[in-house]
Amino acid sequence: MKILRLIPLVCILLITIFTGMASAEDGSAAVIDSGDTAWVIVSAALVMLMIPGLGLFYAGMARSKNVLATLMHSFFILCLISLQWVLYGYTLSFGPDALGGVVGGLDFLGLKGVGMEANGTIPHYIFMIFQGMFAVITVALITGAFAERIKFSAFVVFSILWATFVYDPLCHWVWGGGWIGAMGALDFAGGTVVHISSGVSALVAAIIIGKRKGYPREAMQPHNLTMTLLGTALLWFGWFGFNAGSALAADGTAALAFVTTNSAAAAAGLSWTFIEWLQRGKPTLLGALSGAVAGLVTITPAAGFVGPVSAIIMGFIGGAVCYFAVSKLKPIFGYDDSLDVFGIHGIGGIWGAIGTGLFASVGAKGAFFGDVNQLFIQIIAVVATIILAAVVTSIIVILINRTIGFRVTEEEEVMGLDVSQHGERGYNL
Repeated sequence: MKILRLIPLVCILLITIFTGMASAEDGSAAVIDSGDTAWVIVSAALVMLMIPGLGLFYAGMARSKNVLATLMHSFFILCLISLQWVLYGYTLSFGPDALGGVVGGLDFLGLKGVGMEANGTIPHYIFMIFQGMFAVITVALITGAFAERIKFSAFVVFSILWATFVYDPLCHWVWGGGWIGAMGALDFAGGTVVHISSGVSALVAAIIIGKRKGYPREAMQPHNLTMTLLGTALLWFGWFGFNAGSALAADGTAALAFVTTNSAAAAAGLSWTFIEWLQRGKPTLLGALSGAVAGLVTITPAAGFVGPVSAIIMGFIGGAVCYFAVSKLKPIFGYDDSLDVFGIHGIGGIWGAIGTGLFASVGAKGAFFGDVNQLFIQIIAVVATIILAAVVTSIIVILINRTIGFRVTEEEEVMGLDVSQHGERGYNL
């Protein structure tokens, strides 16, 4: 009988234990996951590696007298924008919404309130630095448009102003709780935020600053395509962190983004190469490299939203449209986008964002899978990004031109920026 009296007590004890276990499981969503954290840390490092990779990609296409100046742009931006992001860029991008979806508030100024606490399943610090690497490389992308002719001082001022007044608000619009994200636009890893913004800004800057001396009469051939190949390889490698890391978890979406990223890059590399082969009679290494980067750009907004076959189709079309933008559109309009930032990142980003509205089938549906409205939302996001980037970049460049001046002197341009701006040479042979 005494044993029977203990049964209710045992039942109460068991219920208490299992209820506590269930509560712990229910709260696990707010707990930091070590696997997700490790993956996003690695992804942030991969995106950081893309920045010197971009420097090598650009520097190989520049003339030898400007190789160090071109490398310096990417490396210096890594230092400059990393601090801008910590001090106030992050809060403008991801701070609590202010001004009706236009920009983030100042709650995270100097990373106040940002620490080791969970942001999803990763520490807030890791989310912050992962996004910071995106800010860095976006500013660095623009430099290819005005390479070989700008003052280093003007470049520094431009980079800070552009990051503050174009990148940070746009990032908030799309990812930080702003109006484009609220509208339902799909941008998995930066088609609008990174590529359209940098590509359009590059075009505007190139037009306002003007052509290089001798362009297009003089041949301005890449001086070291081996360097450009190495840069492309680092970009492709780092892009896995850029796209798959944007899942912010070590999960199936990251795996999908990894596969679609590689597939689109390969398809675009082939399409650019074959079209160039048909058009010019010979396939070139520079064409294959440019095509691969065009494919990486194209798939960026769609990486976690489309299947592998759709990624191949998007990449193949992306390589083609970027090829014609560089080989046909640029000569027709006569602008001097030195390293084809607009032709690859601007055009590739626009196609990628629109293509996402057509091919999305994972986690969202595009026009080809039953939701035509998604395509219209994507177009609105593209147009808004173009307007913001074009208008604000124009203001920034004009202000710099009228104050400290953007261009080096004609004598300094002929001498080369390595010597005139930095007092050193890339090659002492």
